Amino acid sequence: MTQRVRIKMCGMTRVDDIHYAASLGVDAIGLIFYPQSPRYVAIEHAKKLVQDIPAFVDVVAVFVNPELALVNRVIRELPIQCLQFHGDETAEFCDQFTLPYIKALQATSGQAIRESCTTYKQAAAILLDTPSTVSRGGSGQVFDWQLIPEQCTKPIILAGGLNAGNIVAATERVSPYAVDVCSGVESSPGSKDRYKMNQFVTELWGRNKGEEYE
Repeated sequence: MTQRVRIKMCGMTRVDDIHYAASLGVDAIGLIFYPQSPRYVAIEHAKKLVQDIPAFVDVVAVFVNPELALVNRVIRELPIQCLQFHGDETAEFCDQFTLPYIKALQATSGQAIRESCTTYKQAAAILLDTPSTVSRGGSGQVFDWQLIPEQCTKPIILAGGLNAGNIVAATERVSPYAVDVCSGVESSPGSKDRYKMNQFVTELWGRNKGEEYE
């Protein structure tokens, strides 16, 4: 039996988008606590976003080289199930918190991916994103999936330019544990598009689970 590829939709900034993602059966949503991101949410806004979140939808807090105090405050004040570190955080920094974490890295080579799986021993998964000198995710660009080693010691979350048009090819090539989509289901940064969200889920899971998007 083939394991279902899980879906995380990241960069949520609107309550309606979160609830629509939940209606589609999405496994997790991501809130970005990185002020330089166009999808940044402050903690007070994040509280409003998740106050009525449906059961069985995990909330992932995304950081880029954060201060220790910020991570601890997010953990303390929000119903977070998982942390995601998208910067240059060391394993020692990531390991100190009480929640499981995902370590994101720019996919530059198979060797770098293998080394990260070893370095971040306590990570729940490794997220692979498109290399960029100007952004930390959300670029809308894919990377060379052939760089990903066939055998990794950590679950792999595939990100980087995913959309309804390429998600089937991506998962057939990589067989990831999960996929992380952001710009591929948006009308503009932070504003999700119901049609694109619906099509993404339909292409990956082969069925339409959500309500009407009109």
